[in-house]
This record gives sequence, structure tokens and C-alpha cells, in this order.
Amino acid sequence: MNTNDIPQKKLPTKEERHKLFGSVDPGPKNKPVEKDKMADLQNLQKDFLFKLDAVGITKVKHPIIIQSKLEPKTQTSIGSFTFTSSIQQTSKGTNMSRFMEQLTIYSHNGFHTQLSSLKEFTKDLSERLGQQDAKIEIQFPWFYERKGPSSGIAGLNHADLKIKVAFDQESGYQLAAGMEVFVTTLCPCSKEISEYSAHNQRGKVSMEVTFTEDYDESSVDWKMALLEAAESNASARLHPVLKRPDEKMVTEEAYENPRFVEDMARLVAADLYELPFIKKFKVTCQNEESIHMHDAIATISYDKQ
Repeated sequence: MNTNDIPQKKLPTKEERHKLFGSVDPGPKNKPVEKDKMADLQNLQKDFLFKLDAVGITKVKHPIIIQSKLEPKTQTSIGSFTFTSSIQQTSKGTNMSRFMEQLTIYSHNGFHTQLSSLKEFTKDLSERLGQQDAKIEIQFPWFYERKGPSSGIAGLNHADLKIKVAFDQESGYQLAAGMEVFVTTLCPCSKEISEYSAHNQRGKVSMEVTFTEDYDESSVDWKMALLEAAESNASARLHPVLKRPDEKMVTEEAYENPRFVEDMARLVAADLYELPFIKKFKVTCQNEESIHMHDAIATISYDKQ
């Protein structure tokens, strides 16, 4: 059939279609349109019963730039942001738009995740908000190159990172970070009792650390330090690309370094304890058991002060 022979449907105009589905003409507008004449409810000053510890915005997605001493040394990623400040009992609320204004200003040349940049950001944010303090938290994946131990063929692994920076006009800065990274663990008990082999599993190492006030990120990259603390104490590291000679080396390394989840937690904690720029830490190790329906978990918290 010729398409020209098909009857054409005549539709109402777009305006008529909108009205068909509920749109109405604008009503009378009597409220001011100039900003200085509009009511500002958030800036009301009264006794509002309680001080609020944190008010702000969360789940803000934004491009970020990450610097690393591992390849790729400069990379872009997507950060999930939370911005907050405290609110005094005499203030009704905060100016939500100022958080995004601040983010936009700092992003003109790319939003950098170095601690020095984030310290400057939080201080400026507290001033923009007219508050005594401000906090920023960012979560993002960080990629790093990993080569097969025999073939040398490279690929990218990743760890999930979190950075928290808080500024207070009286107490100064508080800097903290976290990392979640996967490793291989091999069961010591299975190796001991089995005739032929031992079962292994993928383990997740989660670390939360608080930095000392004098920590200088330019001298030691905390990302590399935490990654090494997790991976070097596992039965073996994970690899994006493994050829057969690589697989042989990795499985034999795991067999030579059996680890209970309790072992992992204590060994990682020992490495974090020895890092001079960390004053407090929490380690959680979790094994996705390969012969059980459940996972195994162990946690250590320690304050060096």
C-alpha cells in the first residue's frame, strides 16, 4: 500500500493538547518578583527550640578530578557529595542554593579532590553560609593500574573512596577518609584439614581513618598507603587480567598466605597503626564465604591518642 493512501490523523494544536490533559491558563500573580522584596523564611531569627547539628544537601552528583601516584595519575570520576553546616537555635534554616553556588565556583577548572583544595572549599563555604562551620563528604571510585605478576599485562582495578573534611572557626579542620577494596583470602582451616586443596573467597577490606592535623598529602598519598595496607596483608591481590602463568602465581601465593578474616583485620590494623599521619582508624574485613551461605566478618577500632 502506498503510504500516501493512508488516512492522516488531524491532531489538535500543541496548546490544545496540553489543555486536553489538564493544563490551565496562568492565574493572577500579586507577589513580588524582585529578590529584595521577597519573603526570606530561611533567615528568620527566633527561638526555634534546638540547634541542628547538620543541615544541607546530599546525593549531589558532580564530575571530579583525582590525582594519584599510581597510573592513571590524573583521572576524572563522578563524586557523590554531601554538604552541610550546623544551624544555631536562633536560625530557622540555611540557604540551600549557596551550597551549589560554591560547588559551581570551585568547578570552573575542574573540582579537585586533594585535601588542601577541600580544606579551602569548606572554609569558604562556612563564610558563604554565614555559619561557624561547614562539612563536605565525597564518595567516588578510584582506579589504579594493576599488572599481571608474570605476563605484565595491565588493566584497571578500582577501590571505593570516601573523604570527609570539616571546618570550624574555633577548632579548625578535621580530616578523615575511607576505602573499600576487594582481595583474595584462603582459609587456613581448609588448608590444614583437606587432602587436596583449600577453599578461597573474595574478601572486602573497609578502612576508615582520621588524619593528623599536620598530614601533608604531597609527601605521602593516603590512597596508596591504605591500598597497600589492605592488599599486602591478604592471601593475594585481585587482578583485572590474568593469563595462565599469572593465575598459577596468584593461586600459589594465596596458598602460601592463608588468612582468616580475624587475621586480615589484625594485620591491616598493624599497618595503619604504623602510619604516622593516621591518628585513629577502624578496620572491617568481610569474606564472601565460598562454602557457606553466610559471610564472615571482623572489626577493629583503635585510637592512637
